[in-house]
Amino acid sequence: MRFDMHCHTKEGSPDGKVFLKDYVLRLKELGYDGMLITDHDSYKAYRYYQSNKKDPVFQDFTILKGIEYDTCDAGHILVVMPEHVRLPILEIRGLPVRLLIEIVHAFHGILGPAHPTGEKYLSITNFKIYHRTPDILKEFDFLETYNACIAPEANRRAAALAEQYNLPGTGGSDAHKLDCIGHAFTDFAQPIHSESDLIEYITGQPVIACDGCHYFGTTRDHLGIVYDFLLRLYYVYAKAGNLFQRSKRELEIVFLLSRSDNLFKRLQNLEFLNLLPKDSRKQRKWKEIEDHLYMEEPLHTEHI
Repeated sequence: MRFDMHCHTKEGSPDGKVFLKDYVLRLKELGYDGMLITDHDSYKAYRYYQSNKKDPVFQDFTILKGIEYDTCDAGHILVVMPEHVRLPILEIRGLPVRLLIEIVHAFHGILGPAHPTGEKYLSITNFKIYHRTPDILKEFDFLETYNACIAPEANRRAAALAEQYNLPGTGGSDAHKLDCIGHAFTDFAQPIHSESDLIEYITGQPVIACDGCHYFGTTRDHLGIVYDFLLRLYYVYAKAGNLFQRSKRELEIVFLLSRSDNLFKRLQNLEFLNLLPKDSRKQRKWKEIEDHLYMEEPLHTEHI
């Protein structure tokens, strides 16, 4: 089955220009069998699909729920969760990457850096966390090794990293515009019809074929040096947004911890408490969870 593993829609991404229906129609024309929706910090397009899945456009085509998560310290990370798991925190951008890894794995999802050797402020290898501890890549499940919107040399470096760390590589167009769709692909040797199928296949260390051709219509191609200035503005915007949403993320984390013994155990090894503000109400809530978590039966993952 042939998939586009990095797709942005108008329903879910602020900079997306293509409605989901038009995206699917174009991929079908090009012979694709499915797509992974990876909108920026949003499942809106997937929720639209769920509400309209009987539409003839969506028949005989696999649409999977993913997200491109914007961390505060490692750029963009592609995340795939099992179809029965709903984590609202993944729609609140700005988690530290190590915390994101623990949350995703605690609920049996997979994740991997998008365009890992690409643009500054967007790609993990351009952040301090990678330069300090490059082996953080071992904690991921895959790497995006072909992205149609970044330079060919960056894709070659990404493929080399995947080989170095023995990680499966995926390919995606990263399309925000109609004419970019189809510029990259990922071929799977087995049928993929659900998020669980995809997770099982990728974690099984398979051989995955991915490739494509460079898309020359990116914003950088059109704006040149001005794009670097806009990228810097994006960095300032992202930092401000992360601070603004911090309190909301923290409450969501406390909610998850109160319902997942597994996640609580995983986070005991991290300096998690340093991520929380010195707020007495939240500290009391944390203490309550810490004292009683093991006395109560945690909610099963499928109910989260």
